[in-house]
Amino acid sequence: MKAASEQYSTAILITRNGMGHADEPLQQQLITTYLTMLDENEMLPGIICFYTDGVKLVVEGSPVLNVLNSLEAKGVRLVVCNTCLKYFDLADKVQIGIVGGMHDIIAAQWQAEKVITL
Repeated sequence: MKAASEQYSTAILITRNGMGHADEPLQQQLITTYLTMLDENEMLPGIICFYTDGVKLVVEGSPVLNVLNSLEAKGVRLVVCNTCLKYFDLADKVQIGIVGGMHDIIAAQWQAEKVITL
């Protein structure tokens, strides 16, 4: 298993306020399970990028803040789209990650050996 220290071996792009196309409670249950399993099984990506509705997962009230804190503590870089935060008026509610821009997201994609979009 590759560790987060091998930065950008895998980049995960989270574009939804959950996972999949279903009712919001199911989407949030799935993303919580997904991120928890990555964390517990040490399947650590180098970076997770949050954009469009995905930015809602890094702000106050998100059900995944605890697991994101754990992933970040293990060296996973969390990058959050500034444009999206501003669009949703969430810039002052960010709880975790580094606020960046499209340049950071593009760089993560190009530096990764594998890109997974959720």
